[in-house]
Amino acid sequence: MTIEPTITRAAELIDQADGLLITAGAGMGVDSGLPDFRGREGFWNAYPALGKARIDFTEIANPQAFRSDPELAWGFYGHRLNLYRSTKPHDGFKVLLNWAESKEHGAFVYTSNVDGQFKKAGFSESQIHECHGSIHYLQCSDSACGEVWPANDFYPEVAHVECMLTSSIPRCPSCQKLARPNILMFGDAHWVPDRYDQQFQSLKSWLQIPQRLVVVELGAGLAVPTVRYFGEDLGVPLIRVNIQDSEGDRSNILSIPIGASDALSMINDSLNSV
Repeated sequence: MTIEPTITRAAELIDQADGLLITAGAGMGVDSGLPDFRGREGFWNAYPALGKARIDFTEIANPQAFRSDPELAWGFYGHRLNLYRSTKPHDGFKVLLNWAESKEHGAFVYTSNVDGQFKKAGFSESQIHECHGSIHYLQCSDSACGEVWPANDFYPEVAHVECMLTSSIPRCPSCQKLARPNILMFGDAHWVPDRYDQQFQSLKSWLQIPQRLVVVELGAGLAVPTVRYFGEDLGVPLIRVNIQDSEGDRSNILSIPIGASDALSMINDSLNSV
């Protein structure tokens, strides 16, 4: 079965839109070479030291890990911070940026990714909502302190084989307690959501403006379906790009079962021929 008619229809929807809501999950970063931690084996392949210790993603992406073994927790998050800083966003990000710039009301990004790739690709931080936070910001491990600050001055040194931080553990500039990423982790009662709240208010205000809104959903899976549900609940046309989980049970969902970069390139080629 050919996907060309679906690609053509997606291009038509984008052409008619006066604003785009771009929603993205881990699958969006895969084409840039980033791991998506799909399943234990995939996660342990990326972090063999954690696999050897039988520590899965939910156990290390957990505030308890910073209390019990901060060097290991920061070994994991420090490696990810370095990886995301060095990774170049794939060409699909540029396609999205061009679409956004062509629309009367631009675009807003809603993403569960903490990698900062949309900002790195050129999207304004004022048009991005990171619903799980960002690894490029740190916070005090004591939520009562509430301090949140950019990680710009933190350059973690990590022994990758052991997944251990070898440089100094970052500290809160206000109270000197242990710092952690400003990310919503599993079982997290200490996340400081100030940036989240500000971004979400901006998103809600923007959503009132477009009259012909279209959602472009990229690589948002079913394991943590926050991104999928947010786009679906708006009740507007939704273009779902996902290799494995592209299906939708609503008539306004257009399913494209290929990778994000390829799909965006194909839609863009079709759009340019409209």
